Amino acid sequence: MPPIAVAIIDDDRALLESLNRIIDGAEGFRCAAAFTSVEEATPVLGRLSPDVLLLDIQLPGVSGDQALDPLRRLCPSMQILMLTVFSERDKVFASLCNGAHGYLLKSTPPEKLLDAIRAARDGGSPISPEIARHIVDLFQKTPPPRAPAQALTPQEQRLLVLLAEGYSYQYAADQMNLSVNTIRNYIRSIYEKLHVHSKSEAVSKALRQGLIG
Repeated sequence: MPPIAVAIIDDDRALLESLNRIIDGAEGFRCAAAFTSVEEATPVLGRLSPDVLLLDIQLPGVSGDQALDPLRRLCPSMQILMLTVFSERDKVFASLCNGAHGYLLKSTPPEKLLDAIRAARDGGSPISPEIARHIVDLFQKTPPPRAPAQALTPQEQRLLVLLAEGYSYQYAADQMNLSVNTIRNYIRSIYEKLHVHSKSEAVSKALRQGLIG
C-alpha cells in the first residue's frame, strides 16, 4: 500500500516539527504538509487530500473544533484526529459531534501516535485512554434523555386546540359532549405524553412540535 499521507495543523512550531519528523521517519507514513493555522491550510488541503489530518483543537483565528465541518467538506475522505492537552478535554463532545474521528493527547508516545493514525485511516476512532475515561465520566453524569412525546389521540388534539383558544374545561366538555371529569382525564394523559406540568406548557409544546395547528 502507498504510505499514509498525514497533514498537521498546530501553532506550536516545536511540536509541529517533532510530529513531522516522527511521521516522515516511520515506514509506511509520510507527512504531506504541516501548517500553523486553519487559514493557512485551507487553500492547500483540498489539493493534497491527505488520508489523515492531525488537528490542534486550540488554534489562533479559526479554532480546530470550529474548523471541523468546513475541513470535512473540503476533504470528505480525510480522517481527522484532534490533538489536545488534557485541560481542553471539555471540548471533546463538541468536536466529536462536529465530525472528529478520534482524540489524542499531545503527549501520546510516537509509536501509539502512529498506531492511531493507521487506525483512523482504516476507519477506526482512536481515543487516548485518559480522554476515553473522561467521556465515560461525562456519560455517567449525564441524565438519560427523556422519552419522546407519545402521539396524541384525535380527542386529545381537539381538546388542546380548544384550550389553546382560551376556552375552559367546561366549555371544552360541552363542545366534545363529554363530562368535565373525562376532560380532566384527557388532560392528565396529555401531560404524561408531552412530559409537561401545566396547560400552558402543553399548548406551547404541542404547537412547537406541530401536534396541533
